[in-house]
Amino acid sequence: MLRASNGWPPKSNGAVDCWPPKTFISPSKKVLYKEIGPVAGKMHTARSRNDQTVTAIRLYLRDHIDGLDQRLAALGNAFLKQAEANASAIMPGYTHLQPGQPILVAHHLLAYGWMFQRDRDRLADVRRRVNRLPLGAAALAGTTFPIDRHRVAQQLGFEGVIENSMDAVSDRDFLVEFLAAASLVMAHLSRFAEELILWTNPLFAFVHLADEFTTGSSIMPQKRNPDMAELLRGKTGRVFGALTALLTLLKGTPLAYNRDFQEDKPPLFDAVETLEACLDVSIPMVRTLKVNSDKTRDACRYGFLLATDVADGLARRGMPFRQAHGAVAQAVRYAVDQKISLEEVPLSLWRKWAPLAGRWIHESLSVDKAVSARRSWGGTAPGAVRRQAALLRRALRG
Repeated sequence: MLRASNGWPPKSNGAVDCWPPKTFISPSKKVLYKEIGPVAGKMHTARSRNDQTVTAIRLYLRDHIDGLDQRLAALGNAFLKQAEANASAIMPGYTHLQPGQPILVAHHLLAYGWMFQRDRDRLADVRRRVNRLPLGAAALAGTTFPIDRHRVAQQLGFEGVIENSMDAVSDRDFLVEFLAAASLVMAHLSRFAEELILWTNPLFAFVHLADEFTTGSSIMPQKRNPDMAELLRGKTGRVFGALTALLTLLKGTPLAYNRDFQEDKPPLFDAVETLEACLDVSIPMVRTLKVNSDKTRDACRYGFLLATDVADGLARRGMPFRQAHGAVAQAVRYAVDQKISLEEVPLSLWRKWAPLAGRWIHESLSVDKAVSARRSWGGTAPGAVRRQAALLRRALRG
């Protein structure tokens, strides 16, 4: 039995052999009894395990959301700096993983910067609902004691209280919201990881990963496997699984508190730890990434990336776009059959398929011109990309 120097707690003289009874005292309360005496027994007044537990979860999650926000801001800045460092590099833009149109490498990288900025926005929105105080709801019906929940909320840094005592102890929707937001972060990390896996393949050779993020083979000495990217891709399933586990946990629980809720913590804690670890790896991996701009530009020679620009040129000269689209498709089929580029298709054939064709076609077949021409807001032209980089920088500071 723990006893303070002043004799607290006192020895019992009757019904029980110690004070307070051993069956009703937790380790934390023993410490309090040692420190402050019998007033520690009042600690549980107007409280229940039900509202205390969910308060602790909200405090835990609030702190970790703040840490995740800092990590996501750092990751967004890493993409922003890479975009600025590779401002003039050109690469193929893909749809269906097939070459589509030429774009700036910076444009591609900034797309991920915006994804992770939206993830920050989502987590900030979740945090507003996490940051509501359930304490004072007691078991489910509130308490008969004259407590001031709003004052407690202010002291603990909550933005307000949960208005219904049954709702306060019986819902875990804020955890589902968090895990949904966390799942989207992991989905974005996984998408980028998949691209890194492709881009580090020697057939692409678009980027070089620092040695810390690759491993060798146990038998093939030439290998530089992008293992960290593969692990990011694989860890995504754990966070998705946590979301599914919480939804399944909640779906059959009647009001109010149920012991099922003790199962909310393992998936939550695992998801938080997994997400934090994945971001901690991703930030330096992006920061140290090296773009091979010669390879990215060379890849633009394949897949007839400039076909759309010819169709646009015909449309600007008065040809209905669908007809222009068909004419250029004929030119592409001819080039495929002849194993030549669009630049090598004779002007006489161009005029056969499109009477408005002229020498301007060959002059327009330039990846630099194609990129520079897409000046629409959010487009890939250098000026448009600089504008969105400035906007992203401002958002990341917010």
